[in-house]
Amino acid sequence: QVQLVESGGGLVQAGGSLRLSCAASGRTISSYAMGWFRQAPGKEREFVAAITWRGNTDYADSVKGRFTISRDNGKNMVYLQMNSLKPEDAALYYCAADSRRVGNSPSTIDYWGQGTQVTVSS
Repeated sequence: QVQLVESGGGLVQAGGSLRLSCAASGRTISSYAMGWFRQAPGKEREFVAAITWRGNTDYADSVKGRFTISRDNGKNMVYLQMNSLKPEDAALYYCAADSRRVGNSPSTIDYWGQGTQVTVSS
């Protein structure tokens, strides 16, 4: 079992930055694909970013060039640096871990965190 705990969410003005953190426990995540998804009220959970165990990254088109996912296997941590935030980025952000891959669909993810709220004021 892998437990994931997100932190770093909050209220930020449009154009600002936030750094989300995901602390993993229970198992080392060095062999897991990790990712971030988000869910706004009334909308489905959507893919934001993913990073393979090798460090290869993938991003949703809506966040490319603004968000950066990274991992520190030694600390069992995953991060999401979010710059140039827009009101449409506001959502509950979830950390995800999968033993195979993190793709666009949330339906196959092995482990989820509880989420951290990001609010962006215009």
